[in-house]
Amino acid sequence: MARPLLHDIYAAQSRIAGHLQATPMLHSRTLAERCAVTTFSLKCESLQKTGSFKVRGALNAISRLDDAARARGVITVSAGNHAQGLAWAATTLGVRCTVVMPATASRSKAAASAGYGAEVVLHGTSAEAFVKATELAADKGYTLIPPFDHLDVMCGTGTVGLEVMKQVRDVDVVVVPIGGGGLLAGIASAVKQINPKVIVVGVEPEGAAAMHKSLAAGHPITLDKLDTIADGLAAPFAGELTYPIIRDIVDDVVLVTDDEIAAAMSLILTRCKLLAEAAGAAATAALLAGRVPQAIGKRVVAILSGGNVDLDRLKALI
Repeated sequence: MARPLLHDIYAAQSRIAGHLQATPMLHSRTLAERCAVTTFSLKCESLQKTGSFKVRGALNAISRLDDAARARGVITVSAGNHAQGLAWAATTLGVRCTVVMPATASRSKAAASAGYGAEVVLHGTSAEAFVKATELAADKGYTLIPPFDHLDVMCGTGTVGLEVMKQVRDVDVVVVPIGGGGLLAGIASAVKQINPKVIVVGVEPEGAAAMHKSLAAGHPITLDKLDTIADGLAAPFAGELTYPIIRDIVDDVVLVTDDEIAAAMSLILTRCKLLAEAAGAAATAALLAGRVPQAIGKRVVAILSGGNVDLDRLKALI
């Protein structure tokens, strides 16, 4: 089974270091008090290039391609953040990029992807967009770089875990949002190989709980319906690669409601002065709602995975 090994995650860190920054860690006494934890730290991936962690995995994956594959170009399917990350990474490395997005994708994220240099294709539902991307890859010879179920992508996202362990050396609990599981699988792989005693918890919205339901079923499943404000976490299925990693090394996967996510977005904005998209606020939402009892009285890091949100939608949410 392909899994991110620590030396591969460090190698990914070396590849992306010349292009991307190590994101800051913000500490909040107010959030610590409200979550009943000793210390509360936000890993601010919203301040990364393109506004989310996704660019890490995208840049690492493209960097690993040979010259022939780079010449043909890359393609992906994404609701927005991976599309933007891959577009930016491809343009940075001089590679042609196509992104397929669901027809309902955020227009601002679609526009941003195009602005970073990608050809944007809007097509159908999330599941239909996956099929379209696969078809285009076969027809055009593009290399498909999926948003989460890819070893090089997971090694790239694992660099977030390396930074967490360096920035908060005495961390007890790390809480991570889940879409398809690439961020959680990467971070957990890094954290657990550095210090197996650190507790790692994943968070999904109730309306897009593919990983939670897959763990209950004992195998990866595909959801028939997605219903959440956290479009960045609305993956229609658990990854074939990410599922066994999360099953084997992540301590718990919990659920939050959309109302809890919206409340966390508001609190992060007002108390921490950071704009978090719904997906980015999910880890904090779980802690505020008491869904992570392992964190009580502990030193906690919550991953703020992204800050790309439509301003019009933001008004409705908070």
